[in-house]
Amino acid sequence: MAKGLMKYSDEFVMSKIHLIREQKVMLDSDLGPLFNVEVKRLKEQVRRNIERFPEDFMFELTQEEAANLRSQIATSSHGGARYLPMAFTEHGVLMLSNVLRSERAVLMSIQVIRVFTRMREMLLTHKDLLLELEKLRNTSKEHGGKIQVIFRYLKQMEKRETERVLLAEVAKTKPRRAVGFKVGKAKR
Repeated sequence: MAKGLMKYSDEFVMSKIHLIREQKVMLDSDLGPLFNVEVKRLKEQVRRNIERFPEDFMFELTQEEAANLRSQIATSSHGGARYLPMAFTEHGVLMLSNVLRSERAVLMSIQVIRVFTRMREMLLTHKDLLLELEKLRNTSKEHGGKIQVIFRYLKQMEKRETERVLLAEVAKTKPRRAVGFKVGKAKR
């Protein structure tokens, strides 16, 4: 990194990434200080080069989105912004560094892109882990039913074996003399 350029931690940069309209974006109010540019000047450059910022690179937040975001990140609204915040996707951040043309903007955009990439990799890793866990859960459900059937058969076999052993024991014993009355001859 060049002399005099401040390096931010990846965690700090990551904390500035928000999920809006199901996209990971960074706001102009966060990018301005990172790129060492007034937010007003950043917006100015974007508006002058608006053809470089299609909707999938940058979009302005609606009043509702801006109010919701303000409440989520608990920022003060005193003074108020004249314009709605701009949200930049990963590609928009890269384009922004081309428009701003400062060494700091280029270096910071490289770091931001790396953070976006790391986040995407982490999500893919977690997604893979979740898929594997789901497979294991399904497999254990399938096997669980089969194991229950096996235990049922084992219990039946154990019961039959117990009955066989008991019958064999009974067969081994000497016949016992019958107790009770004999029918037929009676003594007088």
